[in-house]
Amino acid sequence: MCIRDRPHIIPHSDRVILFRRKIAADKAVLGLSTESVDNVHFGNSTLVTIHRSRIVEDGYRQLSNLTPAALKGVIRVKFVNVQGLDEAGIDQDGVFKEFLEETIKKVFDPGLNLFCPTSDERLYPSPLSHMTDNHLALFEFVGMMIGKAVYEMIIIDVPFASFFVSQILGENKAAAYYSYFDELCSLDAELYKNLTYVKYYEGDASDLGLTFTQDQDVMGQIVTHELVHGGKGVVVTNDNKIAYMHAVAQFRMHIQIRDQIRAFNRGFFSIISQEWLELFSPPEVMRLIAGDNSPLDLKDLRKHTHYYGGFHDAHRVINWLWETLEKYFSSK
Repeated sequence: MCIRDRPHIIPHSDRVILFRRKIAADKAVLGLSTESVDNVHFGNSTLVTIHRSRIVEDGYRQLSNLTPAALKGVIRVKFVNVQGLDEAGIDQDGVFKEFLEETIKKVFDPGLNLFCPTSDERLYPSPLSHMTDNHLALFEFVGMMIGKAVYEMIIIDVPFASFFVSQILGENKAAAYYSYFDELCSLDAELYKNLTYVKYYEGDASDLGLTFTQDQDVMGQIVTHELVHGGKGVVVTNDNKIAYMHAVAQFRMHIQIRDQIRAFNRGFFSIISQEWLELFSPPEVMRLIAGDNSPLDLKDLRKHTHYYGGFHDAHRVINWLWETLEKYFSSK
């Protein structure tokens, strides 16, 4: 029996270890296990210069055309401040993590119109993202950046909607695991309520005057989409109302953002093998991306911390750091 067929018979923590081993093996094959001198990484690396005033633009321009192998390698970031002066510090970990965090913060800003929130403030691709220039290329770039974060085990604080995370695993796999209607409430509670009313309507459903269409508000203009071929002429009846409910849910949660999801997945899976993610359920994939809310174990964190720049676990400054964290900070 293949582990991918029954992954959940293995504890989650063991599957995470296996996932990390697959990444380590991938790095070894690509020759990305770089040597270090005085705890500073050398070897295959890419240096990018990022202006604080145009983080997304500079990152997209310099990283989107790199090969997957180069993206998996060391990315060294040099920031330029708003005065046009180089900032101190160029490395792959701390500065690159800051670049990732700042990039993610900006691309998920509603003003950029790439992502939008559900009713419970979870993010998913905006159905109106086409109003942003090169929106699909930007989605592919975002996918690459999220994939790079997972590849380097960098936690990104981004609350993706569960139905979107399910589709990161693949359209067919997502469809096999759940009904879009079951999660519609998390996207649009009012629409879910209305469709539930149709489902349990005791009279003749054709009296409701519904057809197999869905209206969309595009900058104040109503655009009507057919859910099936000739949907404007297909009346919702007692016989087909269940099919209508599922068609509406699938349109809202998948079809109208299908191109955005495919672009995101192209970028994400250029870094992370889709086969690796078959070890995890959608909520577990979200934990790989954003971590979880379990209390912080400082002893375990210290045990697995790597130091650079001449620092080590017995260094007095490092001891001060751990003492400060233990005495003055909460574990949550």
